[in-house]
Amino acid sequence: MKTSGHWMAAGLLALCAGLAGAAEVLLGPGDVLRLSVHGSPDLSVETRVSESGAITFPLLGQVAIGGLSVAAAERKIGSLLEKGGYLKKAEVNMLVTTLASQQVSVLGQVNRPGRYPVEGRRKVLDLLAMAGGVSAEGGDLISLVRTRDGKTRRESIDVVDMVRKGELDKDVEVAGGDIIFVERAPRAYVTGEVQRPGAFRIERGMTVQQAISAGGGLTPRGSDNGMRVTRRDADGRAVTREVRSSDPVQVDDVITVRESWF
Repeated sequence: MKTSGHWMAAGLLALCAGLAGAAEVLLGPGDVLRLSVHGSPDLSVETRVSESGAITFPLLGQVAIGGLSVAAAERKIGSLLEKGGYLKKAEVNMLVTTLASQQVSVLGQVNRPGRYPVEGRRKVLDLLAMAGGVSAEGGDLISLVRTRDGKTRRESIDVVDMVRKGELDKDVEVAGGDIIFVERAPRAYVTGEVQRPGAFRIERGMTVQQAISAGGGLTPRGSDNGMRVTRRDADGRAVTREVRSSDPVQVDDVITVRESWF
């Protein structure tokens, strides 16, 4: 069951879906373009932007347009046609049929994982909304992987905490090639004399008593005295000790409820 924080984040994601800016898309490698020149049907061509950011255009050969907007690329090709003496006035029209360079991958625990176009200014919440929001198995944390100036960095963002505190400055802008990965919600396990033993989702500030409730509560033979938890220590060794019902639950804990002696 999702907490109020999850519903708050889901509402914001839905709202953000329509709030992206209207800045022009910049062309990049992999984009497929359809070009035509008014009055010169022989100059019509469909081409793909190469890894170096160039296209092949009739009469001109290789033309570098990577990083330009559609309008700027149209002007550049028109200017080259005029300066080369091919046309007195070149009216170039460019249509982007596949926007491959400006796509962000949204993966992990979202309802519609896939690649989504970055049309204009888009932020993390925008892309999560486009991917249908965080799924029931998703956690509060997302990983944002970005490559800038040849260096790849990973940043972790707590989406629910960001929304609760209103710190939307952490809702960073994304660009083509970025990867958003929604982590699976942390899990722990309850076993022994509970109604529904097995894995459960750890909510913020969850206690052992709440974990037992997530397992359906005690069986008629269960005892809330002498409960034990098995967890990994700093060296990765499994250590078992007794816990109280008010103790916090940690990731991958195994809580064992023992049978009452009476």
